Amino acid sequence: MATLITVLNALIRRVDAGAQPSVIPPVPSITDAVTYKGNPAPVSGEFPKIHQSVKPFTLTGNDFENVNLGDFTGKRKVLHIVLSVDTPVCDRSLRKLNEIATRFPDTVMLGISADLPFTQKRFCNVAGLDQIIILSTFQSSDFGRDYGVAIVEGPLARLTARAVIVLDQQNRVLHGERVREIANEPDNEKVLNALQ
Repeated sequence: MATLITVLNALIRRVDAGAQPSVIPPVPSITDAVTYKGNPAPVSGEFPKIHQSVKPFTLTGNDFENVNLGDFTGKRKVLHIVLSVDTPVCDRSLRKLNEIATRFPDTVMLGISADLPFTQKRFCNVAGLDQIIILSTFQSSDFGRDYGVAIVEGPLARLTARAVIVLDQQNRVLHGERVREIANEPDNEKVLNALQ
């Protein structure tokens, strides 16, 4: 206990002297802006804002290959982030995304969840999803925080909140919606408007 007090006092003296404490990591912002069936599902990170450039990412494809945001340079992208492909709402919303993709062949449609690639591949085969690319966050600890969708508490911790982000060719946000209630689908009409 005495050692802890000594360390804390030393940190306080350094901060008072204008030094930044290097042993204390920054605390990510946490918001209760998301619920699941009415119960809070706190998320970490900042959700991207309109006209903001998003951070690059590396996620995992169906065959365990790395897939980077940069792989789609020069194309518009829709990031459709879901809780799990094994839920009815996510299943339905990804099927709708697949339908939307047929109308916008110049746009890359990405379905993103924390499911293992095995599960995602099976889901795509069973559902007949051939117009979208499904990616997994299971090897990326940064994606959820970087995009403001990392659920950090409760039974859904380590999964992603439901969201949709439309990006232009330079990876700037044209439209973004982090769905307030995870059990609901995003507003696809706004996605369509952003793609027009």
